[in-house]
Amino acid sequence: MIKLYHCHAARSFRPLWMLEEMELPYDLKMLPFPPRVFAKEYLAINPLGTIPFMIEGETKMTESSGICHYLGTRHGPTPLIVGVDEPAYGAFLNWMYFSDATLTFPQTLVLRYSQLEPEERRNPQVATDYAKWFLGRLRAVEAAMAKSETLVADRFTAADIVIGFALRLAEKIGLAKDFGPNVTAYWQRLQARDGYKRAVAAETLAGEQQKVAQTF
Repeated sequence: MIKLYHCHAARSFRPLWMLEEMELPYDLKMLPFPPRVFAKEYLAINPLGTIPFMIEGETKMTESSGICHYLGTRHGPTPLIVGVDEPAYGAFLNWMYFSDATLTFPQTLVLRYSQLEPEERRNPQVATDYAKWFLGRLRAVEAAMAKSETLVADRFTAADIVIGFALRLAEKIGLAKDFGPNVTAYWQRLQARDGYKRAVAAETLAGEQQKVAQTF
């Protein structure tokens, strides 16, 4: 059984969504955010204290986009993965890495310095600067969505899942109002997917059952 440690609306939503799209069985363990502060016992499981953390047998992983790639290849075949023999393989990998290294990184600083830090440590200038950074990098998605309804291979893939999470986080921290029209329409399409809806319902139900409140 796959076990996924997850915080509401955190990067671990990527593998949760992937699990739901693939209809794989899993055990979802909810933690308060950030767990390294509010669930110190978690450090014995994942010394980094980060989310996600996935365990399957001897396999242990901490990188959200990497977990999605692992699930698709380990439990495939699935159309969610673009194969090495497909022309869009390189573009697929680029979006998978772009999702976290380029899009989510500046969002974490916006979240930290606008909401998570104690009032006296918050920094509106840092939050504003990194919001602009994120929105500037989002132009790549805006351009891609001018030509297609999905990112690669003329179908919904794990690339859409990992980029879709960045859009969800942007909405949570108040940046969705600045989306371009193509990204806005893309985000609406992603939210209409049954797999996305099941993932949202799963984290909500697990949070209620495990008595873990939403942080943001």
